[in-house]
Amino acid sequence: MGLTYHGLPDPELAMPTATLQLRDAVTTMTGTHPAVATPTNTISPYSTGLNGVNQPMNILFTHVLWWTLGIIGLVMLLVRIVELGWAQLRLVSAMSLPGEKQEFWKRTQWDKMPALKRGLLYAPLWKKRHNREIRLSSAANMGTLPSRLHSLILFGYLGSNLAYMFILDWRNENKYALCAEIRGRSGTLSLVSMVPLIIFAGRNNPLIGLLNVSFDTYNLLHRWMGRIAIVEAIIHFIAWAVVQVADNGWEGAREKIFNDRFIGSGTVGVAAMAAILFLASSPVRHAFYETFLNIHIILALIAFICTWVHCVSASVAGGLPQTPWILAIMLLWLAERSARMFRLAYANWSARGFTEAVVEALPGEACRVTMHLPRFVNIQPGQHAYLRFGSVNCWENHPFSIAWYEHRFRDDDVLPTSEKDKNKPRPPRESVGTTVSFIIGAHSGLTRKLYNKALEAPQGRAVSMRAAFEGPYALGFSMDSYGHCVLFAGATGITHQISYLRHLIHGYNAGTVATRRVTLVWIVRDYELLEWARPYMDQVLKLPNRKELLQIRLFVTRPRTASQVVSSSTTVQMFPGRPNIPMLLAKEVGEQMGAMCVSVCGPGGLADDVRDSVRKMQAHNTVVDFVEESFTW
Repeated sequence: MGLTYHGLPDPELAMPTATLQLRDAVTTMTGTHPAVATPTNTISPYSTGLNGVNQPMNILFTHVLWWTLGIIGLVMLLVRIVELGWAQLRLVSAMSLPGEKQEFWKRTQWDKMPALKRGLLYAPLWKKRHNREIRLSSAANMGTLPSRLHSLILFGYLGSNLAYMFILDWRNENKYALCAEIRGRSGTLSLVSMVPLIIFAGRNNPLIGLLNVSFDTYNLLHRWMGRIAIVEAIIHFIAWAVVQVADNGWEGAREKIFNDRFIGSGTVGVAAMAAILFLASSPVRHAFYETFLNIHIILALIAFICTWVHCVSASVAGGLPQTPWILAIMLLWLAERSARMFRLAYANWSARGFTEAVVEALPGEACRVTMHLPRFVNIQPGQHAYLRFGSVNCWENHPFSIAWYEHRFRDDDVLPTSEKDKNKPRPPRESVGTTVSFIIGAHSGLTRKLYNKALEAPQGRAVSMRAAFEGPYALGFSMDSYGHCVLFAGATGITHQISYLRHLIHGYNAGTVATRRVTLVWIVRDYELLEWARPYMDQVLKLPNRKELLQIRLFVTRPRTASQVVSSSTTVQMFPGRPNIPMLLAKEVGEQMGAMCVSVCGPGGLADDVRDSVRKMQAHNTVVDFVEESFTW
């Protein structure tokens, strides 16, 4: 406050704003200060602390953002509850009916639902492309495009952050006070975004099962929320630097960064976040994914610690108001990491020993991995797991779909000693472990090294090594209530679909599913690649009543000879070339039994073709749902 003399205002405070700004500029350029330090009254108060920060407005926008995310989550939870209730009602009423008697569920849906699926729920952002990668070269690509629904959510979140950022007191003629307000707003919004950012990044995210939203979707939201949080943190630093340089020059700003714990920790945190922004760009991330992932975790930890130090070191009593937020973020991060370690230790170690993996090289640069877990692990169709291999980059872990699993019991090899023992009721069997199998294509990094390791084994043999299984993850989409299932697989995507075949056939025989027809369409490049799934398909084809339920269509895109493409039966047919997906799906819809589910797992181009065909099938006004299994990284 200015002092008054005989009722007159302080002449320095009565000085016009333009004069003050001119003096500020002279001070910055010359490094000298006039006898009366008036710049301190217009600049220095706004370089630190909460001076000029509109804290009530910051808290208001914080509550609005969190309430918005909470309301979206609540709406999705209600939709999830309705979906589960509807599916259960359909299952209970249709599982005792033959396929031709499920006409009610074939057509019963909200009359606006086909248009909603076609125009929003299953629609790409533009035209047809969604999961097909945008390639820059053979080594780098720009990733994929979000769907139309995902784009609306992302644009809404980005737009709200931009709006909240620029709702400022633009009438304030002191630009340094305006910078202080921007600094407070951007820092607050950045920390607000970090809370869902950490939740969405976790494999053990409870919202995956609660809201029935895939990890792939949360991964997409994580990437975009991370970009928003980092840009806001950079704006936060720039707003501080503008005021600091104007007050004390570049040398004064450097002195603050190196000697002030509050400013130094904030600067290091912003630098770590800026490095994440560069390394997480699609071309860099895709070209050096394993290296990126490890550096990303280290930089994120540095950013969290520095943000916490920054908040608690503020001159404000008790630290900045955002201190509890960063503590919550760090606790969430530590809890998720601890959950991973617990699952890893539990599944792979017991009194019976450690997990061992048998790796077998297959034609077409792939390998079959069979892991013998020392514990019983409950696995459902459509789930995946993260794998580590002791002799192949043990610090790396990657997700792979579970192709097959068998539970091992203590008395599996015990035979009855007499005819009387055969008829005697058997007590509950004691589980001693689970055997889990994967098919892994060799691309680059870990998968290539694993394949090369398998090639080193003598001809006709496999290599054994210590390994670790983390999972299973994802609840897996339930197809039990659908009368008709069409499963598309491309190359190693067959692993995801095989797990459903056995489950649905067993359910058909037991009368616990509504499914009356399953069509598997598997597309491979070469006939030899059918060897990938041969052990599992042999067991599926031997299941009782398999011919009544399952039809298999195999497409070999590059057969070496015509004799390779021979149909063994009417239920297992082989064709040369690529399938005409719209025609094939139209045929299935024409013979539809009850509600239909179309699932796809494979390359992005195949997934986009199937998605586009499902959207076209909505014109028939029958229930045709679409499920895509993907992992965009």
